Amino acid sequence: MTIIGNTTAAAMARGIRLLALDVDGVLSDGRVIYASDGSELKAFNIKDGLGIKLLQRAGITIAIITGRKSGVVGRRAAELGIFHLVEGREDKLTALNELCASLDLDLAQCAYMGDDLPDLGAIRAAGLGLTVADAVAEVRAAADWCSTANGGAGAVREACEWLLQLRGEWLAIVAEFN
Repeated sequence: MTIIGNTTAAAMARGIRLLALDVDGVLSDGRVIYASDGSELKAFNIKDGLGIKLLQRAGITIAIITGRKSGVVGRRAAELGIFHLVEGREDKLTALNELCASLDLDLAQCAYMGDDLPDLGAIRAAGLGLTVADAVAEVRAAADWCSTANGGAGAVREACEWLLQLRGEWLAIVAEFN
């Protein structure tokens, strides 16, 4: 994992306008379960969902870039108000570049969170590359930050809180719930 100082990380976090997330292994635990009727099941962490909502309230756009196509992911994205859903894209860096171009953003204004080799280019290119505790070694080595939680177990929530803390917005958000 790349170690960046809190001062550098805070400056970078303040410039982030987009958080792009992988699904399998980040928003979910990476397992795909097929029911007897052939339908696909995935479990998503509710705490991750609140973290995403809090980032959105802070003005950060959320996107999903995933190598697979799944109606379950579309449903979860809709529930969370995620309007930028890129499915069926193995080349995550190209997808991220296209997404940034469509939103008129530089890669430096983007954080990307992934867990496996297809995410490596996007993690390296983004302003902040984020990963999960159970990511493959190459991704952990390339990332600027790594959660203590595994994918699908609150890692995205950790990343959301970390970004909000670095931006100096976390305490005000917590105060809203008191």
